[in-house]
Amino acid sequence: MGMVGGGEGAFIGQVHRYAAALDGEIELVCGAFSSDPEKSRRSGEALHLPAERVYASYQQMMQHEATLPAGERMQFVAIVTPNHMHFPVAAAALHAGFHVMSDKPATFDLQQALQLRELVRDTGLLYGLTHTYTGYPLVKEARDRVLAGELGAVRKVVVEYPQGWLASREDEADNKQAAWRLDPQQAGISCCMGDIGVHAANLAEYITGQKISRVCADLGAVVAGRTLDDDGSILLRFDNGARGVLMASQISVGEENALRIRVYGERGGLEWSQQEPNTLWLKWHDQPTQMLRTGLPYLGVVATANTRTPNGHPEGYLEAFANLYMAFAGQVRAFELGVDADERSADCPGIDDAVRGMAFIELAVAASNSDVKWHAFPQH
Repeated sequence: MGMVGGGEGAFIGQVHRYAAALDGEIELVCGAFSSDPEKSRRSGEALHLPAERVYASYQQMMQHEATLPAGERMQFVAIVTPNHMHFPVAAAALHAGFHVMSDKPATFDLQQALQLRELVRDTGLLYGLTHTYTGYPLVKEARDRVLAGELGAVRKVVVEYPQGWLASREDEADNKQAAWRLDPQQAGISCCMGDIGVHAANLAEYITGQKISRVCADLGAVVAGRTLDDDGSILLRFDNGARGVLMASQISVGEENALRIRVYGERGGLEWSQQEPNTLWLKWHDQPTQMLRTGLPYLGVVATANTRTPNGHPEGYLEAFANLYMAFAGQVRAFELGVDADERSADCPGIDDAVRGMAFIELAVAASNSDVKWHAFPQH
């Protein structure tokens, strides 16, 4: 893979590199790590890349990599820039004949996401999106059990993602990650919902197999002086009639990354928390609550295939991230062999998730700014 963004001082770029390298299936061979050519050079040097494969710009990288022999050039591009650069880099990669793996949200706005979907379809190339939490083994187990009907028809979904890292203006000082997320020119129309709320929405749809059909939203900037939201609550309706509640917040003092989801059906419920990712709770009317644990033989095929360590040895965020990269690597291999990807490789968020994510963000902001109670999820 090649990488755009993720140079010195960046957080998520290093996470992507760790995840991609974890299974020994993907090698970082080149990059344009910063819009500052010197910073890109230093970053590439620190990653022990040959100087001729470290580029001053993503345009230069696409152009030069495309001229290399098939066995030498990168096969796909990982995009780990701020939001406003996701679309131009992805478009350049696809035009140059390279697959794309992008950090979320996919683009700066919905219109770009729709253009990107057309470009993916026109080129026939692959596109993956790192909705990381879908990579956890017990999230996959939860999805399999819901889709198998163990809980009965889904009635209620409660998903929350509170953080506290932006609880005051002082938290922004000399913080590169805060600076671009709170800047409308780089982040887009939303900070909190665009950064973490969209993860919660994606997780709710992934586990339940249901699509959000309507929303009623209340977003806002709790900390004075901010342009973009740092907190929000959304009522949800799903296409099967189920009701839901989504809360996302970056001003919840003392919280880290407390993503949590509860799904209630006709016969039972389940609960999973990102800070205790190796435990899945199943709850019933007529029997004791069950605790499922990662790595044990009673789990399904999909959860087992996405587990690396024996039970009792915790797996977490990097492994979940790596599961998405492993799946995408399988898609790239299948593409080059001209065959269909296997079930595990196909289980990676793609361009349709990208469009739904951007539609969710824009709908949440629009609904919050409106006096109308319910807003229909747009069909694209």
